[in-house]
Amino acid sequence: METYGSFYRRHKDKLFGYLMRLTGDYQLASDIMQESFTRMLEHYGPESLNVRLLFTIARNGVFDDVRKKAHRKEQIGDIEEPSIDLEQQLLVREEYKKVMAAMQRLEETERDILALIVSSNLTYRDIAEVTGISEANVKVKVHRARVKIKKMLTMGEK
Repeated sequence: METYGSFYRRHKDKLFGYLMRLTGDYQLASDIMQESFTRMLEHYGPESLNVRLLFTIARNGVFDDVRKKAHRKEQIGDIEEPSIDLEQQLLVREEYKKVMAAMQRLEETERDILALIVSSNLTYRDIAEVTGISEANVKVKVHRARVKIKKMLTMGEK
């Protein structure tokens, strides 16, 4: 039986990569990653080490954050928050920034599914379970998202 520590070490980088691709924000991705592992341990115990459950918890954490930010914007007004601040941009390589910018321009569902495919090593079937859509629809959305990203990146080079 796998220990919680080995489960954490094995999946933390994949989960962080998924969250980074989904949010475009290093600090937010770090926070949600840690909170996801903590929630999984607190609510399900060390016996329930399931990578699909972990990614579902993380995905829900991102959606919770989006809802909170939308609520705050309603209260404060239309103040835009940058998704990546200048200090973080210096840390990220130029090509990675281009891909991240292209991913942020995808529809939310496409971005979510593509980030899961790239980061999690989950199967299409697993991702269908996490997202609540059919496996065939996952495949279609991944293909369309990849085509859109490629188009955005090649248009940016011209």
